[in-house]
Amino acid sequence: MTMPIPFRDRLFVLTPGFADPAFPGRRFYCWHCALLEGVLASFPHLAARLEVVRVAWPRPRADVIALVGESHQSLPLLVLGTETLPDVPAEQNGSVRFVADKDAILRALTIRHGFPEPHP
Repeated sequence: MTMPIPFRDRLFVLTPGFADPAFPGRRFYCWHCALLEGVLASFPHLAARLEVVRVAWPRPRADVIALVGESHQSLPLLVLGTETLPDVPAEQNGSVRFVADKDAILRALTIRHGFPEPHP
């Protein structure tokens, strides 16, 4: 029997500076994604433990759908890797476990990767 190759936790965020056809002539960023990007930039030695995937804004988001299904395309999204790390509460699509809430993602980064906690 072949064992699956372990993969790191994957954090999916939106690429900043996107356009939304509902708001012609304007550019945007996702503030939840920007928050997580700031945390990663503040602790690069810990961020190196993750695979960060920046995704274009328009849907469908094929890379995300392939892992967690069409109904979970909202970002940011942390897909839990198969590496042996401390467990966190997560949703599941088949064998793929993921965390979809920004606050839950921050908690998962603390528990699984040693990031400091946000100050209350």
